Amino acid sequence: MSAETFLREIENRKRRELEALDRELAEKKEALLREKNARVQELKERYKREARIKSEREATRIVEAARLQAKRIIFEAMDANLDSAFGMIRQELKNYTKNTQYKKTLGEMINVAKKRLGKDVLIRCREEDREILKDIGVTVSSNSIQTLGGIIVENKEGTMELDFTFEELLRTREEEVRANLLGKG
Repeated sequence: MSAETFLREIENRKRRELEALDRELAEKKEALLREKNARVQELKERYKREARIKSEREATRIVEAARLQAKRIIFEAMDANLDSAFGMIRQELKNYTKNTQYKKTLGEMINVAKKRLGKDVLIRCREEDREILKDIGVTVSSNSIQTLGGIIVENKEGTMELDFTFEELLRTREEEVRANLLGKG
C-alpha cells in the first residue's frame, strides 16, 4: 500500500466519522427541537387553561357583583316606593281628621282604652280634638300633643298608657308591611 492510498484511506475514514458525527448531531438536534416544541406546547396549554379559569372566575365575580348591585337598586326603589306610599297614607290620615267619621273613631279608641285601663282615664289629644272629646264626655288633659290625629290615654294613676295616635298605629304597621314586602323581594 502506498502512502497515497494510505492517506486516502485515512481521509475517507475521517470523512465517514465526520458524516456519522454530523448525522448524530443532527439527530440530537432534531430530538432537542422536538422536546423543546413539546414543552412549549405543554406550557401554552397550561397557561391557556389557567387564563380560562381565571377569566371564568373574574366573570363570575363580575356577575355576582352585578346581581348584588341589582338587588340593592331594587331594594332602594322598593324602600322609596314604601316611603312614598306611607307619606300618602299620612296625608290621608291627616285629611281623615276632617271627616265626620273621625269623631266615631275617637269614641271607639276611648272604649278600647277604658276596657284595658279602667273607666277613669285621662286623654291627651290635639288641640283641635278637645271639643270633640269633651262632647264625648271624657277627661281631657290640659297638655295637647302634636300628632296627625288620634289620642294618648292614661289610667287615673298615670302608670299605664295606650298610644292610639295615628303615627304610632302607622309605625307599628309600617314595620310589619315593610318586613312582608321586602321579605318577598
